[in-house]
Amino acid sequence: MTQLDVRPRVGDTVSGVAEGDVRGKGLGKGSVGLVGSAVIGISTVAPVYCLTSTLGSTAGEVGVQMPAVFLAGFLPMLLVAFAYRELNKAMPDCGTSFTWTVKAFGPRIGWMCGWGLVIATIIVLSNLAGVATSYFWLLAGEITNNPSISALDDNKLVHIATCLTLIAAATAISYRGMTATKGVQYALVGLQLAVLAIFVAMAFQKASAGSFDTGLDFSWQWMNPFAVESMAAFTAGLSLSIFMYWGWDACLATNEETTGSAKTPGRASLIAMIVLVGSYLATGIAAQMAVGSGTSGLGLGNPDTSDNVFAALAGPVMGPMLGILLFVAVLASATASLQTTFIPVARTVLAMSTYEALPPSYAKVHPRFKTPGRATVMAGVATGVFYTVMTLVSENVLTDTIFALGLMICFYYSLTAFACAWYFRKELRNSARDLFFKGVFPVLGGLLLATVFLKTLIDMWNPSYGSGSTVLGVGSVFIIGVGLLALGLVVMFVTERRSPAFFRGQVLTQSTPALVVED
Repeated sequence: MTQLDVRPRVGDTVSGVAEGDVRGKGLGKGSVGLVGSAVIGISTVAPVYCLTSTLGSTAGEVGVQMPAVFLAGFLPMLLVAFAYRELNKAMPDCGTSFTWTVKAFGPRIGWMCGWGLVIATIIVLSNLAGVATSYFWLLAGEITNNPSISALDDNKLVHIATCLTLIAAATAISYRGMTATKGVQYALVGLQLAVLAIFVAMAFQKASAGSFDTGLDFSWQWMNPFAVESMAAFTAGLSLSIFMYWGWDACLATNEETTGSAKTPGRASLIAMIVLVGSYLATGIAAQMAVGSGTSGLGLGNPDTSDNVFAALAGPVMGPMLGILLFVAVLASATASLQTTFIPVARTVLAMSTYEALPPSYAKVHPRFKTPGRATVMAGVATGVFYTVMTLVSENVLTDTIFALGLMICFYYSLTAFACAWYFRKELRNSARDLFFKGVFPVLGGLLLATVFLKTLIDMWNPSYGSGSTVLGVGSVFIIGVGLLALGLVVMFVTERRSPAFFRGQVLTQSTPALVVED
């Protein structure tokens, strides 16, 4: 079925409102409510996937202060969430960070902010696909009680082929629209949260029974971030923690498709973040009490198992039968997030194309499904290519791309937070609420994330950062992170030659009226 170009031009009307230069995008209005938006946010973050990927790595960096680092990572995210909420009230545009930073700081900074979001999403999509693939074969081996089937994941050809199949399936579901996405997400999110609750309960039970020699008694000192041994360790742990919250802004990317587009997405993002921080603290504390955070045996910091903690803890904590449920939950978490993570990247690309910051072909939506079909397919293809190349080049791709992802997240979240304060700078004296929610909180959140960005940038030069792999003596995490940002500059300069109007500030400016979406 063909795509439909629905971009209105100057003077066109969307939902009965004359918009000047603002361009409607043809997305399906009113297809997502508050609960559905919150579920999309939780699903995109993928709490069970994040925990199995980073729980051990965080414990390896900061030891028993892992719960404190989870809280520390939550703080800047909460402050930035206030910025997103305020910006969305004024400008409910699916381009989110891109659109807002363009209006605040101009086309080039806004374009790079959009690039940061897009490339971060492609990185995490590749990791999600990799984890889903590994757990698919692990689960198949457990169900059949055949270790040789589980071992198929170690075959690069089989692993890549399975991974590409999952990416294609997730792309197809996202292509078919928000209604299809919601139906799958309710089931998958409900499943993973229920299994996670069972794991937490059984971990507490094992801890109280002293089932493992490495278990620890709870201490309030675990909540003290100042007890981390070094700033480098704290920054590394914080970068991982920030990654664990990334994705809640998917709630905002659906703002043009949400009922109550000005308020519902912001409320949904806060609900999602509360569910996430509660889940992370409960799981982290329970797991640490049960098996400790040491570097041997079942300890969370054991480097042999830290990149996939639940694979090591499922049987010992939940038993052979219920342990399979944890494998199912990780697979469901990664698969659900793989599907919903296409939402923000596709809609950001759609907005960038609509405002002439990318080729016009990506501004087309499907006439039936009301989705940015071409942008969604592009994201799927880019994800498949990225993961395939990185897997063939580096055996430590999963670990290093997660660490590099933290850099991208801090980059575009901090820019968005600063954009909020600058955009609303003339309103900060209107009331105490405006001062704090539009100014103080966003600036604090932006400064915290910018500090993590700069410290991470310095630390990742060291080859020991991340997996320890190097490229010409430089840490591969640095090469991945900085290289992708530099690539964005190159793409931006090429795009500027082809689409000069946007970069001259003739398409989207601070004075451009906000898009009004009828509820």
